[in-house]
Amino acid sequence: MPEPRPPFHGADPHDSESPHPDASDLAAMLAEGYLGSVWLTGQHPSRDLRRGRYTPESMTHPGKMLPTIPRYAIRTYTQPGDVVLDPMAGIGTTVIEAMHLGRHGVGVEYEAEWVAKAADNIRHTVAAGAPGQGEIYHGDSTALPSLLPASLHGRVSLVITSPPYGPSTHGHVRTPGPRRGKVRKVHHRYGGVDNLAYRSHGELADGFTAILAGCRQLLRPGGHVVVTARPYRRHGELIDIPGMVAAAGINAGLELVEECIALICGVRDGVIIPRASFFQQKNIRDAIATGDPQWLVQHEDVLVLRAPTGGAEVPDGR
Repeated sequence: MPEPRPPFHGADPHDSESPHPDASDLAAMLAEGYLGSVWLTGQHPSRDLRRGRYTPESMTHPGKMLPTIPRYAIRTYTQPGDVVLDPMAGIGTTVIEAMHLGRHGVGVEYEAEWVAKAADNIRHTVAAGAPGQGEIYHGDSTALPSLLPASLHGRVSLVITSPPYGPSTHGHVRTPGPRRGKVRKVHHRYGGVDNLAYRSHGELADGFTAILAGCRQLLRPGGHVVVTARPYRRHGELIDIPGMVAAAGINAGLELVEECIALICGVRDGVIIPRASFFQQKNIRDAIATGDPQWLVQHEDVLVLRAPTGGAEVPDGR
């Protein structure tokens, strides 16, 4: 198992003499040379990675993480028997992959529908003989420490999660056939309007900061947080979700260790095999046709953060 790469030893964002960095400070820190790498995680389509490993009913979730991403992170940052947490677990992808790798996977999910489907996936994984354990909790992860049992506090080795993007990058396409109506989008809603996915960007940033602050209280000293994210467009405006994640992590008292790239495309003989959805491709074509050149994103930004190794005071996430 590869050892986690050492962090960049630049200015310490947790130095008591310096305030939390603003956006310009954060950009300067990243430009100073944080180590990064490319994770070759898109070699197989998600449906092939999930077939037989997850229940068919759970495939309707609009924002499933590519299973190879948590596999890579779990193998890199944990040992068998370690606790791996996903505070926005969805159908439990992180939990299931942790179980298959002999870890103890713990998930928290806000929407009851996905909690039920994650529980089904856990039962399916146990029946398949996975060596690890898995459990899912129903609740609001902005209050994470009070939601999870005290026995987990300070024991989590790795957090893996992804913030919601809203419906713009998700969903399945249905083609009804000739003369049967327009192409339509299905399975593209997370749940109720109170979900973080449908809040303003500022509310999403505040909520995600609170989640990461709670994660810090659950992490063991030096434990890691891996967050996947990508920018998206809202009414034509580019929304910098990776930048929001980095700022949220630092404001929650975590150290930004690396910024990596996890490919969601395949690579064959040096040629990229795109795996973008129908609607992502359509949106790009429409933008180019109107004179707004855009790129088809074929990767997730992966931000790797780390809890302090000492017993520093935990900030309140504000």
